Amino acid sequence: MSPKGVTPAPASASERGAAIGRGIGIGLMHGLWKPRVLGAWRVPASGPVILAVNHAHNIDGPMLMATSPRPVHFLIKKEAFIGPLDPFLRAIGQLKVDRSVADRAAITDALGVLGDGGVLGIFPEGTRGEGDFASLRAGLAYFAVRSGAPIVPVAVLGSTDRRGRLIPALPPLRSRVDVVFGDAFEAGDGTGRRTRKALDDATARIQARLTVHLENARRLTGR
Repeated sequence: MSPKGVTPAPASASERGAAIGRGIGIGLMHGLWKPRVLGAWRVPASGPVILAVNHAHNIDGPMLMATSPRPVHFLIKKEAFIGPLDPFLRAIGQLKVDRSVADRAAITDALGVLGDGGVLGIFPEGTRGEGDFASLRAGLAYFAVRSGAPIVPVAVLGSTDRRGRLIPALPPLRSRVDVVFGDAFEAGDGTGRRTRKALDDATARIQARLTVHLENARRLTGR
């Protein structure tokens, strides 16, 4: 049953496609680097869930897809959907979003994933940066409060430590990248309200939880 009037996911965001994408990611990420996964058991085994991951490098998304215990549908900027990447990303269940506007189609697709009991992956900072959750957009709070889905914080560490010698834009091949999953939590205040103040308050709560998780992950991994 879909939560809170959320419609099921469209065919382009199929679970089967995301599962195929996960398999491809496992082959690539484990073949090129050495992911160390900590706390994956914290991801609920079923039902809708949002994975909120820091974003410091382009491999962070594929790395999470490869290490998550469940297939992930990521909201990805529309600029990545070019040439042959467009049909490929759609086929593996990824969602195109125009970050310059309130993209209603992307919002519907993302809520559809959650309404179908799937896993939505979000970079809450909106774009690649320091990867420290210092600046969050309200989109994550909206999806969490609207769907009622719990948020699992994820820290990807080590992707920017050093540059590769063969391909400077990537981490050194066969280097270790840590992926640390945190405890699931609810973003809302229990009232179900989606007013501007309620979303602002939810965003503040989310930022605090994500920042603490990142600090704990750095201590745990020594990064």
